Amino acid sequence: MIRQLWYNYRSADQALETRNTTRRVQVKREEEIMKLLTFKIEGKERVGILSEDEKTVFGTDHSDMNELICSGASPQKTGEEFALEDVELAAPIPRPRQDVICLGINYAAHAKESARYKKESFEKNREYTIYFSKRVNEAVAPGGYVLAHDDIEKKLDYEVELAVIIGKEAKNVAAADAEEYIFGYTILNDMSARDLQTNHKQWYLGKSLDGFTPMGPWIVTKDEISWPPALAIKSWINDEPRQDGNTNMLMRDIGDIIEELSKGITLLPGTIIATGTPAGVGMGFEPPKFISKGDKITCEIEGIGVLENIVK
Repeated sequence: MIRQLWYNYRSADQALETRNTTRRVQVKREEEIMKLLTFKIEGKERVGILSEDEKTVFGTDHSDMNELICSGASPQKTGEEFALEDVELAAPIPRPRQDVICLGINYAAHAKESARYKKESFEKNREYTIYFSKRVNEAVAPGGYVLAHDDIEKKLDYEVELAVIIGKEAKNVAAADAEEYIFGYTILNDMSARDLQTNHKQWYLGKSLDGFTPMGPWIVTKDEISWPPALAIKSWINDEPRQDGNTNMLMRDIGDIIEELSKGITLLPGTIIATGTPAGVGMGFEPPKFISKGDKITCEIEGIGVLENIVK
């Protein structure tokens, strides 16, 4: 039974204090972390294992990340080695099997800035989670281009998010057992067209434009991140700090998300769940700081890596 949500809305000062407080290290030593990636070499997509020093890609016996996840097998090295600088990185799951499941308003401070931008009343005790889906024909690779779509959109925004990847079929999963069903974690930038999102009321169109889902740079397997994840999550625009939070500030935590969704939806292997974004998105500033062509978006999550893209 999912426990009733009583959201704890913390002030900016309290959130900063939380981030600065000494806490138990949530990420294992860097040299122990297994990172799986999708890369292209000689025009072909491959699944690889990144070396401890992040300089070498080891080839595996899989060519598709979805196939690897669905197989339930551990990737086996083929003996091939490539310098990371010599391969082209793709998004770890370039073509998701289904729409990405997203959570809206899952950090308290972001809930406040969203309500302020939309000139809505701030709901202190939100009983129900906001879920929406995001269509992804092909995820944007690390270093790839985000499309501005400035012919139909003038308020382009960014949202750094921790993405959870389901590893096996999940149905009626209790929150306490949720970690068993996770394959790993990656970074997802939930690009947003605020004009379309606001005008159409429902978020699907404003979240699903082509080139609106940068993902990567790789997947960190779930056994390498302490449960529940408490990871620093940040973003920059043109090297200007924008977002600075921690995944331990999620209002609906990952275990509860999987429990609630799996009560009515069978979550298949390879399902991607974007868990929400902290405060500091463009619409949250006064005046808003939206982005445009030529801007560099940098997203970082502790223990996973850095995802950087340019708006085109």
